[in-house]
Amino acid sequence: MSTTADAVTFSDLSRNPKSVAERAARLGRLRVTHRDAPDFYLTAADREEQRDESLTTASRIFLALMKHDPSARALLLAMPDVFPWARHLSTEEVRAFTVELVDALSDAAELDLDTNAQEVITNWRATARIKADRTEYEEALRPTSGDFDPVEVTP
Repeated sequence: MSTTADAVTFSDLSRNPKSVAERAARLGRLRVTHRDAPDFYLTAADREEQRDESLTTASRIFLALMKHDPSARALLLAMPDVFPWARHLSTEEVRAFTVELVDALSDAAELDLDTNAQEVITNWRATARIKADRTEYEEALRPTSGDFDPVEVTP
């Protein structure tokens, strides 16, 4: 994790690129803040390649565990430790969450699709959030009726 001391402004980078690059090399990774755009990180390519290799290895280990243990018992038991809110999910939901997350991590490692894993986590956390509140959960289970009018899809 980066701290504010590990950050420079985009203006700093444009005014002093050599010193900013040296600092990034020394720290391993440096956050560059930008007032009018998302922040980004300045890091050495070899460090990022090592990070990618680590993600690929971890993803392949999880996939192999699931392949050799169809119940994925070890992963299922670990999920509430990693995601405490998963305790509000049923056993089947934890299994589905685990499979979706491992698939998304594989996509991140093998296909550079980094947003899928966070989307899976966010969606399952929302499910757990609703199930954790008995009133909200009962409301979500109530049948609906009637026409709710057309839904506009915007790109």
